Amino acid sequence: MRVALAQTNCQLGDIEGNLVNTERLIKEAAAQQADLVVFPELSLTGYALGQVTDDMSLPLTDPRLAELSRHGPDVVIGLLEDAPVRRHNSAVYLSAGQVVHNHRKLYLPNYLIWEERKHASPGQRMRAFDTAHARMATLVCNDCWQPMLPWLAAQDGAEILLVPTNSASKTTAGGFDPAPYWHDLLGYTARMQQCWVVFVNRVGDEAGARFWGGSQVLDPWGEVVARAPEWDESLLIVDLDVRAARRRRREMPLLQEARLGLLRRELERLINESGDD
Repeated sequence: MRVALAQTNCQLGDIEGNLVNTERLIKEAAAQQADLVVFPELSLTGYALGQVTDDMSLPLTDPRLAELSRHGPDVVIGLLEDAPVRRHNSAVYLSAGQVVHNHRKLYLPNYLIWEERKHASPGQRMRAFDTAHARMATLVCNDCWQPMLPWLAAQDGAEILLVPTNSASKTTAGGFDPAPYWHDLLGYTARMQQCWVVFVNRVGDEAGARFWGGSQVLDPWGEVVARAPEWDESLLIVDLDVRAARRRRREMPLLQEARLGLLRRELERLINESGDD
């Protein structure tokens, strides 16, 4: 399977311009026989939604979305989804003009300069899903920092974990720098969940944040097999041997003893004790 990582510098609030650039990159990936093109989180709208006055949300029925996947490759695109009641930070998997899967970001940061809960509601489920190429799961940025979610995706059979992201470098001297955390986290996730990890970050400056890029692919042994440059736009083409995930899981069956009943009982106890459902 050939995957294209589209490390873009999207423009805040410019959906039409971002769509034009998105389509250009999809066509470029198609010319290189890519099966799937993955774009960063909120790649159609930009991240700092509080800085724009217009409503940037799109329904999944918007025909412009369907057209993105009519150039050959499947597409994962990030957008602010206009749902019937709420809006969601969503990553949509499109194939041949159809929505195959929609992941609504589950864990929305609301600290420091990040204010996602002002503009979106959290999703309510995480599911692996089948495509023509492999069984996959999507986790949007901060979702991947929650240890149970990659594990749940692997238990649901995901062989490829897609991680569209908007990760910015530290904004002040001595501030928190997420890049080293991401490097450690991605390696750990790929190694322990024994799956391919496709991490796609954006670049560019927006509302005081500078996004560092560094998109990469890791194999089921936790090794980085390809990495895009930091700070610059890039279209990185990578070939994945999907069967490697199953081979690794047979060699070292870390996921086999899930003890789901044990987890259910302990989670129910914690929910009853804390009231956090």
